[in-house]
Amino acid sequence: MAPAPASAAPEVDCTQVKCLALTFDDGPGKYADKLLDTLKKYNAKATFFLEGQYVKSRPAFAKRMAKEGHELGNHSYKHPNFTTLEPGAIRSEIKKTQDIVYKTTGVTPKLLRPPYGMADIQVSDIAAEFGMPMILWTAGSRDWATKNETEIKKQTLAVAKQDGIILMHDWVKQTVDSMPSIIKTLQGKGYTLVSVSTLLKNQNLQPGDIYPVPEGWEK
Repeated sequence: MAPAPASAAPEVDCTQVKCLALTFDDGPGKYADKLLDTLKKYNAKATFFLEGQYVKSRPAFAKRMAKEGHELGNHSYKHPNFTTLEPGAIRSEIKKTQDIVYKTTGVTPKLLRPPYGMADIQVSDIAAEFGMPMILWTAGSRDWATKNETEIKKQTLAVAKQDGIILMHDWVKQTVDSMPSIIKTLQGKGYTLVSVSTLLKNQNLQPGDIYPVPEGWEK
């Protein structure tokens, strides 16, 4: 069991301050330690939607994320499109990741981000079985596509908004390299960088819910 997170600071109230959640998918990536250094330097919290296969191969990074008070979410074990899988395979992807994250960090993820943001009623029902709402994003940094520091910063700042959830990736080196500048700029604009759970504390999300709700989504 890992020690409890070292975040004794009082919980941020996003009804009182301008909050924004930076989320990092597909990790722990190989540059995660440098990203964690940056987040620590600027006292920023993030949410990491982890793949079980990389928690297995980079356990030290996952442990550090938990220890330093960041939120750990479930992003499957090997990143398949859940909407193309049989129910048993979806359950296996989620459970294997829940198990290895807990075994590695002592933390049980409470949020699910389905790979590619792809979900349907079956995925929603299975997420509910695990007691997890599904978290998408209000906008993306497009870091996986541009892999350019200037473009990543420009896009991230363009889509940043109060109570927003921004999609990023800690395996993109240019994202990690641009984070000091991005965080300084966001904080200079009055944003407090928080975990998804802190951001959505008053949304009363239930297991199987999806946020933000995609256009055309019916449950």
